[in-house]
Formats: sequence, structure tokens, C-alpha cells
Amino acid sequence: MKAIQLDLTHALFFAEKQYASLGDCARQAITTLEERTGAGNDFLGWLDLPEHTPAELIDRINATAARLREKCDYVVCIGIGGSYLGAKAVNSALADNFEYYYAPNPGNPKVVYAGQNIGEDYIADLERLLSGKRFGIIVISKSGTTTEPAISFRIFKEMLEKQAGVEAARELIVAITDEKKGALRTLADRQGYETYVIPDNVGGRFSVLTPVGLLPIAVAGHDIGKLLAGAAEMAKSTLRPAAQNIAEEYARMRNALYQSGKKIEIMVNFDPRLHFFSEWWKQLYGESEGKDGKGIFPASVDFTTDLHSMGQWIQDGERTIFETVLSVAKPAVERRIPEDKDNLDGINYIAGKRIDEVNRMAELGTQMAHVEGGVPNIRIELDRLDEYTLGQLIFFFEKACGISGYMLGVNPFNQPGVEAYKKNMFRLLKKPGYTE
Repeated sequence: MKAIQLDLTHALFFAEKQYASLGDCARQAITTLEERTGAGNDFLGWLDLPEHTPAELIDRINATAARLREKCDYVVCIGIGGSYLGAKAVNSALADNFEYYYAPNPGNPKVVYAGQNIGEDYIADLERLLSGKRFGIIVISKSGTTTEPAISFRIFKEMLEKQAGVEAARELIVAITDEKKGALRTLADRQGYETYVIPDNVGGRFSVLTPVGLLPIAVAGHDIGKLLAGAAEMAKSTLRPAAQNIAEEYARMRNALYQSGKKIEIMVNFDPRLHFFSEWWKQLYGESEGKDGKGIFPASVDFTTDLHSMGQWIQDGERTIFETVLSVAKPAVERRIPEDKDNLDGINYIAGKRIDEVNRMAELGTQMAHVEGGVPNIRIELDRLDEYTLGQLIFFFEKACGISGYMLGVNPFNQPGVEAYKKNMFRLLKKPGYTE
């Protein structure tokens, strides 16, 4: 069952010749990816995850999630980059928009995030939230020494041990880390924390369908079996080069636009719950393709909100951009606009219509205006926002990212540039082993 559809109609016009010329390149890229013969092929374990995640692992993750849901009102997910973005993307997409304004209910904890920044006030605010509360920790780090999550884990581990006691804390901390080595693995083994393994052949930004993403998603109360089922369906439908392989088509189209001078891709959504999905997508593509002096710059906007800010630049600014729009066909609920006898706001002409109908006309009107203004538009329609659809969407973007990176001529699975700021920071902080 296909829950997402790709429409290239309003992008093809801008780069038709380039798109036609890239057919062989796209087919070669997907073959290279599937046959694991390209650069970074030792990080392709994510290709097999949807269909080959053992049922017993899913059962264990669900059991761990059930334990944390029973014992905690808050669960702190500690990680940075791919160690938290995938889970936050899914949890936000499936959540009530105002979830965090409600107090947690018994058996239904709030998942909150730490370790994704070094904001002192952020950490202090989270400490204040958790003070005197029942909470647990999911700490995610391959090494256990990445600065941002290491700081947060040290602080919240100490806080949990003081509030719940050292013995009880052991039952409330779960570590997702390397199978055999690293600081977090050593600590987890010493303390007796429950652990899950980050596979050696899956990079962080491709890890949402491993325990890295699955456990926090299950703790939030979502069905990880359906998430994997959606991803598995997409894996099957994008397995080989084909005219209807939407991952291949998307990768080919964005490379064609890049060759035609479009250097910035803007991910657009018309549903605020997809904000953090765009954040996950930005890391996936920015870290995979931005190297060797190449790569499309990934940006994102939330419409219609940002039409009243960024909309001006998109409509009339430099013509180096294209848009990829995520459109949700079926909202979860129905709400209609009421009639008002005075009609002072002048919107009685849409009274009785569904709010979503207005939103969709705003989407269509925006597409027409931007395309007429010289902005290519790729459209991805989601049947609805649920676990199955999001599983499809995640794997679609991951697969297309690998294809697109090989078409671009880079290794999509490394990230050498990420280390530059760390070395400077360590020198400035006088970390042992780092010199002026």
C-alpha cells in the first residue's frame, strides 16, 4: 500500500534536459548503492533494517518502553544529531500540537530532549521541570564522549540518582551505545543499565529505525511495528532502478535542478507537526552531501506561517532555490469555519468550509505563485500522518539520499567536516592531548 506520492510536474519544466541526461547516472547510483560497491559501503546497514529487524528486538524495545512508561512521568532522551532528531521528528509528527502544555498522565510520560545543545539556561530549565518528578533517561551515544550529550548525561544522571536513589536509577537509565567499546558501554556494564546496540554499519543520521529512534518513539506511545512495516514497503518499491522508483526519481530531479543552478532546496510543510521532520531531513541531506565543495544547501519553512516572512524572499529573491513540499491529504479531525452575522473580518465567504480546504487552497495558490516566479516545485503527498506513512517517508528520503550523493560524486556516508569545530573547541578548553 503506497501512502506517499511524488509529483515532479512543476519541477521538470525547469530542468528537463538535465533530468533526461541523468538517467544513466541515476541508474548507476542506485545499482552502486544496492550492490554496496560505492564509497562508504560499510555504513549501509540501514538498507536492511525495515525487513530484517528481529521480532524479538521489537518485543524487547516495547517491553523496555512499557517499563519506562509505567515508572516515569518524563523520559529524557539524551543525544545529538541523528541520535535524537529521528525520534523527535516522528514523535512531533504524531503528537497533539499542544502535548507539552498538558500534565503527563500515568502510563503516558512526556519524552523531552537534552544533549542536543550546550545551553546553560536550557539545562537549568529542564532541571527545574524534572525536580521532584518521576523521570528516566535514555542516553544515546556511540562513544559516550561526545561533549554535548556527555554534559547532559552527567548532570541528569546525578540528579536522578539523588532523587530516586542509586539502585532505582539503574532501572530507570537505558543506554544505547556501541556493542563492545567506549565510555558509555563501560559505564553501562559497570552500573548494570539495560543496553541496546547502535549497529556499527549504520551512521547516526540513518539510525532512526534502529533502537536509537525506536525506543524513544515507543516510549512516546507509538507503534514501532507499523513504522517498520511502512519502511519495509518503501524498501521493496525502491529496490531496483525503475521508472516508478520514487527515490530514484527524487534524487535524479534534485541533481538535475542542481546542475541547472538551483543550489538551495527548501523543505516546505503546511502542517506544523512536520517542523522537526524537516530538521531531521536537513541533517540527513546536509551532512550526506555537503562536502568536497559540492552539495545542495537544505533549508526549511513552515507554511503558511513563513509565507508572512520568508515568502517574500522565495517569491522575489535570487533564483537559486527550489522547493520540496510535504502535503498531508487527510487531517485526523474535521473542523469547519463558523458563520458570523456581522462579518467584520470579511471571511464569511469561506464560512462552512473545512479549515483544511482553506489550507490546501493556500498550498495550491503558493505553488502557482512560486512556480510562476521561477521556483521549481517538487510535491510529496502523504496520505495521512501515522506510523506507517512516516516509516515510508523516512526510508524514501534515506534511500534517495544515498542515490543522490553517489550521483553528486561524494561519499554520502561520512562527515569529515563535523570534526573541525570540535578540535578548535577542545583546544580552547585546554582538553588534554590538544595543543595551541
